[in-house]
Amino acid sequence: AKRGGRSARLVVRAEAKDISFDTASRRKMAVGIEKLAHAVGVTMGPRGRNVVLEQGFGMPQVINDGVTIARAIDLPDRVENAGAQLIKEVAGRTNDSAGDGTTTASVLAHELVKLGLQQVESGANPINVKKGMDKACATLVDELKRRATPIKSSDDIKAVAAISAGNDDEIGQMIADALDKVGADGVLSIENSNSLETVIEVQEGMEIDRGYISPQFITNQEKMTVEFENALVCIADQKIDQIKDLVPLLEQVMQTNRPLFIVTEDITGEALATLVINKLRGIVNVAAIKAPGFGERRKALLQDIAIVTGADYLATDLGLSVQTATLENLGTARKIVMEKTSTTLIADQASKDDIEARLAQIKKELAETDSVYDTEKLSERIAKLAGGVAVIKVGAATEAELEDRKLRIEDAKNATFAAVEEGVVPGGGAALLHLREVLPALKDSLEDDEERIGVDIVYKALKAPQCVIADNSGVEGEVVVERVQSLPWEQGYNAMAQEYQDLLEAGVLDPAKVTRSVLQNAVGVAGIMLSTQAVIVEVPKDPTVGAAPAAG
Repeated sequence: AKRGGRSARLVVRAEAKDISFDTASRRKMAVGIEKLAHAVGVTMGPRGRNVVLEQGFGMPQVINDGVTIARAIDLPDRVENAGAQLIKEVAGRTNDSAGDGTTTASVLAHELVKLGLQQVESGANPINVKKGMDKACATLVDELKRRATPIKSSDDIKAVAAISAGNDDEIGQMIADALDKVGADGVLSIENSNSLETVIEVQEGMEIDRGYISPQFITNQEKMTVEFENALVCIADQKIDQIKDLVPLLEQVMQTNRPLFIVTEDITGEALATLVINKLRGIVNVAAIKAPGFGERRKALLQDIAIVTGADYLATDLGLSVQTATLENLGTARKIVMEKTSTTLIADQASKDDIEARLAQIKKELAETDSVYDTEKLSERIAKLAGGVAVIKVGAATEAELEDRKLRIEDAKNATFAAVEEGVVPGGGAALLHLREVLPALKDSLEDDEERIGVDIVYKALKAPQCVIADNSGVEGEVVVERVQSLPWEQGYNAMAQEYQDLLEAGVLDPAKVTRSVLQNAVGVAGIMLSTQAVIVEVPKDPTVGAAPAAG
């Protein structure tokens, strides 16, 4: 287009990039990795220290959680920062898959990178070295699964949770109690408490995050709630605004003299007005809520409620509607309590087989998803169907203490579920040290010398977590490693008691799932790092360029 006789030109300006190659790029990245691993490593073990994080606003955080520290680190040098980001990825992935073990993963990845770079700079082919490391990792994971011990008692759960929370027995006991109440399929959620005490509240029944449509339905004026017992339940996915849709069903319900609870997409207009009038005149005791969730998730949640109450799900795409419903289509709830924003429904109509089948279906979906949001929502559905929900309300004297305590409880919760899933192994870094016994045989079976170097790197790196735990306890790490590797599988160094003992009996346990995730994620990122040949980063902008001249 022409403006005033001149054609306008579109100018695209690319930012300048800085490129570093070969040894220089890898060494700089290794420096960044080392800085992050040391910052995270100080928190490791029962005698690990805390790290203070400056916040953009408010109080600094004092924390002991590896992944939170890793996420807070940004280095001024762009290439060093690229290395640090890789270790952040290790910590983040380990946290996503197992919920704990982030510090161990960061320390192990740093050691693998350090040893690997020495070999690559000496002329080894990084691709073959990576192959050897991957083969070593696969062998270690198989051995780990073979040696893991299933969780046997509440004491094992307490031990796992206490160690993950930084040797806090009180938190360990709390998690064990909560898990006893809600079962392995239950959900533990963590919230702030209004007091200094940390308490557990177990919610019985199925909680739906929708409250009554109209306050006119309220039956308990003091508590402002709707309370029904032995109620009929109608579940549909349609929008009801015409009274003619509801009249046939209301006439049938009136003859039973039981309350009616309706869950549907929405009730408006004359339909809602008629329900309210019938309720106020005492003709039919009725209340309604909007269906929870959105889109496909809404259908799934309605089906869950239908299974629990023994009702038919009146879906319009199946040709079913409230207008044609009969008493046979309705379910039963033993007790229903509706508040302004939530509803708790206690029902025991469903047969065990129906619930088992539904749980199996949801667990299959859970195994196939990689979205954190979907994982959370599917886990909630499993809990509502199978066990229940326990809420740990965390109390503390100060904001900084509250944040630290919440992160510790979060770690303990994740470690506990991981232990229930795949069993436990000796803790304190001993499992990784004992596992490496299988690597010499693997090394001998390999023909490629550079693959053997890869196995060797993993063998040497596996002692790093044990060394860091011992160093943080004020003991020489190499001395502890030398002693522990001569002991049987279940024995190791208890850094809290500062003695060598049977770790399984002493309750020094790590979930096998956490140890597996640590191995796989650390080896994966270290392999990528070793095969790096160039790093491209943006050139930092000069703050003086374009600045206004000083007035004078």
